[in-house]
Amino acid sequence: MPIPDYQSVMLPLLRFAADRKEHSLKETIEGLAKIFELSEEERIERLPSGQTYVFNNRVGWARTYLKKACLLEDTKRAHFVITERGVNLLGENLDRIDVSILERYEEFREFKNVSHHASKCEVTEIDEKTPAEMLEQAYQTLREELSQDLINQIMNCTSEFFEKLVVELLVKMGYGGSLRDAGQAVGRSHDEGIDGIIKEDKLGLDVIYIQAKRWQGVVGRPDIQKFVGALQGQRANKGIFITTSSFTREAVEYITSILTRIILIDGKQLAELMIDYDIGVSTVSTYMVKRVDSDYFTPE
Repeated sequence: MPIPDYQSVMLPLLRFAADRKEHSLKETIEGLAKIFELSEEERIERLPSGQTYVFNNRVGWARTYLKKACLLEDTKRAHFVITERGVNLLGENLDRIDVSILERYEEFREFKNVSHHASKCEVTEIDEKTPAEMLEQAYQTLREELSQDLINQIMNCTSEFFEKLVVELLVKMGYGGSLRDAGQAVGRSHDEGIDGIIKEDKLGLDVIYIQAKRWQGVVGRPDIQKFVGALQGQRANKGIFITTSSFTREAVEYITSILTRIILIDGKQLAELMIDYDIGVSTVSTYMVKRVDSDYFTPE
């Protein structure tokens, strides 16, 4: 079954704690994963940032919301028990516990304050996501818009500028030694399908041949075959083909069937790498997400 949203986790979580025993967050996550019959793939699915598992995040936020409604209470770090209020709520034999149910409690209303999102009896699309998921979604949206802006900017530049951009990116990623050494190799060999040469490491023990195409149309298998032929002419076995567009399925399948090591980087991946390595972008705002340092409050 699909990974449940955090509101769908609330009732099973409260039932899990109905024995009035102390439970750890870890054992609760494992127990609920079995209740929801999640597959191994669903259990290890991560948020876009890769920082945490989706299901763990949703269980964590479900617990937080139940705590804010005073249905659960902490006993120690990452451990909790059900409260008398929680037991009473379970006694109502509800089919579901969600935000609309929690809003009957004043403590939760003060915490949530969702009057500008929806009425008390309405569950909105926003309420389907945890705050962490909403933050990640907003971040991903901004990142995707930035990626497209980067590609648009590149398309308005010259081919020579694009080649220099590619080399600067590869140097930032740890290839090519110094930018000066790498830059000297670019533009020397605009024949036989090779746009540039860059050192694989700072010592120059091996070299990588580059093909950089500022295209709008897709790159097909014939283009990759031409590049491979150029590498063979140089007795080279490593190459990077970078384009602002995309590759056909045949092109991608072709590089898996040859001995020459070819890395394909399409426009989307190129923009992602530029963002990750601060090429052509600058930081506008920084938001730091913090949490309580439990060790600080632990008596020595």
